[in-house]
Amino acid sequence: MTGNHRNTTITRRRALAVTGGTVAAGGLAVAGYQTAFADETTTAEATATASASATSGSACMTLMSSVTEGPYYLDGALVRKDITEGKSGVPLTLRLTVVDATDGCTPVPGAAVEIWHCDAWGYYSGYTTANPGGSAPAESEDGSTANDKTYLRGYQIANANGVVKFETIFPGWYTPRTCHIHVKVHTGGEKEDGTYEGGKVNFTGQFFFDDEIAQEIFTLEPYAQHSGSYTTLDNDMVYDGGGASSGLLTLKPVKKADPSKGYKGFLTLGVDPDAENTGAGSGGGGEGGTPPTGTPPSDAPSASASAAS
Repeated sequence: MTGNHRNTTITRRRALAVTGGTVAAGGLAVAGYQTAFADETTTAEATATASASATSGSACMTLMSSVTEGPYYLDGALVRKDITEGKSGVPLTLRLTVVDATDGCTPVPGAAVEIWHCDAWGYYSGYTTANPGGSAPAESEDGSTANDKTYLRGYQIANANGVVKFETIFPGWYTPRTCHIHVKVHTGGEKEDGTYEGGKVNFTGQFFFDDEIAQEIFTLEPYAQHSGSYTTLDNDMVYDGGGASSGLLTLKPVKKADPSKGYKGFLTLGVDPDAENTGAGSGGGGEGGTPPTGTPPSDAPSASASAAS
């Protein structure tokens, strides 16, 4: 990622044309903490939301540069809330709020948020023979019923409050990267044949995890079966140290005394309606390291070959 920059057009109001559940919008910023699904919000979450609301006016306007999508992207992910497909790991619920950073942080209903990440041992669907570094069992040894072409990938469409929710697992790691989740925000398309078609990609980025939490998770099963040198945030080639504006999730444990019960992760995604960035071979940060040696199955969607230098 390159450095943050300040939007100079924040006073210009925009009319968001909502048609068929989609919104014409643009690039992305990541800032602050905001929950939705109010019927599920706990007292602690409500307090954090109120605190974020008091500062969101300035935080929302801090835009984050896009980064390359990396070498593990696949087209055609499914629209679904639960992307685990039986993959083992510490449960992770993501609640992400998409807002218009150029229009007072108003919600962007209809935005399609796409995420993908590795499993507990560092393997991506579509690339299950790619070596995650260190020492890990073969992906096929995890005993799950996951589809090797689709696990831990998916879309959700933002509701009227600009919110999407995913049920997944805490990602593992692979050399030379820190623990992370990839994200794209799309607008202008629609759900078709179980996936999201058309429109444009407004932003390509990544979410990150606090080192202490990640390293505690990695002592648990099945993560502990992957040994080797884990890259911390300070040494990661993509995370630039900007906190929430650089994709750092706010994490709340489901049960403080037992991390194996899982976490809830929150972030607000501030959209710049003018921006467009697919992350294919461009952006300020890259995956680095050796491109994957595995290839998608012949009947899988075609993969992007854009790994950063």
